[in-house]
Amino acid sequence: MIYPSSSSFFVAVESFLAVTRPRLIFHRISLFAMEQRKRTLLPILTASLFILTVGYLVLPEWSDAHFLQDGPLSSHSASASQFQAPTPNIWADLNASEAKDVYDFLVREWADLDLTTSPKTGTDNYIVTIEALQPNKSQAVPYLFEQESRPARWAKVVLSHNTHDGPLLTYYAVGPLPVSAETKVELLTYPFNSGRSSVPNFRADFLSSALFALNLAENVSDITTELLGAHVNNKDPFDPDALQAFPQFTRIDAGLTLAWIQFFRSGMGSAGRTLLPQGLYAKINASDEVSQWTVGQWWYNGQLFDDVNHLRRAMNDPDSGFLRTEPNTDGSWTDTEDFDALPDGRELPPPVSIQPLGPRYKLDKAERFVSWFGFEFYFTSTQATGVSLYDIRFKGQRVMYELSLQEAMAHYAGDDPMAGGQEFLDTFFGMGTNAFELVPGYDCPAYADFLDSELHRVGKTEKLPNNICIFEFSSDALLSRHTAQYSVTVSRNTFLTLRFVSTVGNYDYTIDYTFYLDGAIEVKVRASGYIYGAFYATNPFKNEDEYGHRVHNALSSSLHDHVINFKADLDIAGTANDMVRMAVEPTVISYPWDQPYIKERHTMHLQEYPVTRETGFDWPWNGGEFYLVYSSDQKNAWGERRGYRIVSGTGMGNTPHLTVQNSTSLGDSARWAEKDIWVVRQKDEEPRGADPLNYLDTHHPLVDFTKVANAESLIHGAEDDDKNVHKNSKDEDDYNGDLVVYFNVGSHHVPHSGDIPNTLMHTSASSVMFVPHNFADRDPSRESVQGVRLQLKGDKSGGFAGFPSPDDDSNTHEPSKSWPAAGLEQDLRSRERRQQQAGESEKVKRGSYQRHEGANYFGTPYKKGVQVPLEALEPDLESRFVTSEVRVSDLGLNGSAAGVWLP
Repeated sequence: MIYPSSSSFFVAVESFLAVTRPRLIFHRISLFAMEQRKRTLLPILTASLFILTVGYLVLPEWSDAHFLQDGPLSSHSASASQFQAPTPNIWADLNASEAKDVYDFLVREWADLDLTTSPKTGTDNYIVTIEALQPNKSQAVPYLFEQESRPARWAKVVLSHNTHDGPLLTYYAVGPLPVSAETKVELLTYPFNSGRSSVPNFRADFLSSALFALNLAENVSDITTELLGAHVNNKDPFDPDALQAFPQFTRIDAGLTLAWIQFFRSGMGSAGRTLLPQGLYAKINASDEVSQWTVGQWWYNGQLFDDVNHLRRAMNDPDSGFLRTEPNTDGSWTDTEDFDALPDGRELPPPVSIQPLGPRYKLDKAERFVSWFGFEFYFTSTQATGVSLYDIRFKGQRVMYELSLQEAMAHYAGDDPMAGGQEFLDTFFGMGTNAFELVPGYDCPAYADFLDSELHRVGKTEKLPNNICIFEFSSDALLSRHTAQYSVTVSRNTFLTLRFVSTVGNYDYTIDYTFYLDGAIEVKVRASGYIYGAFYATNPFKNEDEYGHRVHNALSSSLHDHVINFKADLDIAGTANDMVRMAVEPTVISYPWDQPYIKERHTMHLQEYPVTRETGFDWPWNGGEFYLVYSSDQKNAWGERRGYRIVSGTGMGNTPHLTVQNSTSLGDSARWAEKDIWVVRQKDEEPRGADPLNYLDTHHPLVDFTKVANAESLIHGAEDDDKNVHKNSKDEDDYNGDLVVYFNVGSHHVPHSGDIPNTLMHTSASSVMFVPHNFADRDPSRESVQGVRLQLKGDKSGGFAGFPSPDDDSNTHEPSKSWPAAGLEQDLRSRERRQQQAGESEKVKRGSYQRHEGANYFGTPYKKGVQVPLEALEPDLESRFVTSEVRVSDLGLNGSAAGVWLP
């Protein structure tokens, strides 16, 4: 049975028990809690896990004169109107009531498991997450376009439980909802091409592994004090001068785990722990049982020691050749801000954008449906991947069924045991779960609409306030312009953006879905935050600049690739689509009109190459190919196939794919990262190209992308008669042309001194755009764009059809005799006269607006001044930002976080 499909999942990994790239609060709490073994964990964690929310901002109305009244800047009119979505949002997440009903149902169904909402150990049985299981496209499309019944609503659940095979994390489907006598629970199997619904929870006993690292650090305090100038401090978990010990585990196979522990300064003052690695590493002989772990080799400053005794002897033997290196200490250099500097100009605030007359888009907040100048779409949020968009239409025409984040990967390289094998798959930690409150006036304009998200985890519902924003913005660059002899025309580039920011450990990813007036859609990701640096060793074995640059006294940048994968289920004017590579190629051709003087002309032409099989592409050299998705049967007024072009967007250069080939760490869990773009068939049983739980078993992933992009035929319809294409199976006969594109954004990140203390967004942005290609009969933005045409003065000024001569004071629209002669008159300026002669009045065709010399506005310009309160320029963040404390993920354990619980 195929259930409604799902887009994502997040393993509850962000208490002090969580894993991967760190910020230290929870790890310090865990050290303190473990040292105080008789004390409960609950009082400590309660303070850091719950986000306080207050009432939503009360927004003002506009006066009849459109003057902004006293009070905060408002986007009120976008959501307070009676605007409603045409249908319910069938992709919406469960509300708190639905989630509670599912939880209560499962507690009854799984009574034999003795489920708990407050697990005390990682081996307790508990429900990790509950969220909506999104409907199959095959069920959604008939509902949206053929008035068929609404798809049944289901929930997706992750259970952490112990079995005879050991601790597992397992997916289940629960439905139909609401809970009734017909509701049932079954294994969720169809989205996973591994044949499994579970992954081994091989680090379920996280507390014991964290305690092991703590005890190890305590036992070598003499070594750390001498070499690093610090030691762990169990009595004060917030000691800014103390050390922390973070293990990295990578599961290779059952019973085989690679593990190293590295020491870090805490970075408590700036939260910059990933800038403070220390050059001391301990290898752990790790098995599934923490009680069986032992400490093996040690690594320090380019030297490998057999055990801790060997290290101590070398430190104390002046003849051993032991090499010491400078420790990496914290200081003001890790602070992200300077409150005291006053260079010229800083005494004045910068320009800001305002929206004095309210929004021009329409928003149904309840259904999460947006309408803006021809674009319409629904959106929702999931715990693993954040915001996803559905049923995107432009001017009433279908463009995309789905646009969603799939996975965010960071793969490192280095010359130490930590950096040399470090990789992250961030949906495991929750790109939606870690999408925290946005800062008005900074993350988004003060006038943006802000929306909340809810998470249903470990028997509770948690609200993330104001963590999604939507706003319209005008770029500093125009959409179009032209200077003619007698006129100048300029058009503002106004666009709509839906944004969220996901903070996964040390990195903040700002993710934008942007819509343009011409029908273009852009996906852009900007990264900021602290780099995950490497210790800068000073030894004769080091190859300078091989893996990065020295960026501080004892810190090296760490070479890594960011590859962030998105899914675009394109439906260009319907589900029947084709993909082609349209190449701009050089050619040599002989033209008859050139003879006999030019025998052959070296020129160029267009050559199309149909994409007939599922495959991956890299961005072409010299931009010499267009990747186009066409409608198979819909054409524009000129007989051209309606399509969209996929192109690297407005970020820095081309977007990348993974440099590493056959990654030892990633295995088969991220094969989607090996090409820039992929095209595959749409299938209900392939709703995603990755799964968050891939991170726990990278060599045996639940979703293996090589089985998604497996060279199936993309030939369909009338093209089936192509004698050069041979079908391989009956399944290929059934293909209807519905295709999906997976694409990557990101960067080959080589951090440099400018990344200290934080990577800057303007140097780390990348994007992909979907641009209309013969989709319409002409430029669609012409109807919606705002701008002005300056009709210049002069005896020969003209350009409007029937525009009178400056010296003609009559009210006729006959062309002046001084205008250019007959050919031009018959082309441009006679059209309106011909319409009048045919009985069409100018007022009917043109409205009451009279074109004239000077400024002729298309769209509505500002005609009156506005009163702008301080809130419009600088929002009162003391009242508008409602979060009291942010839940911080400690990502130090890398790929071993498995079923971490929330007290």
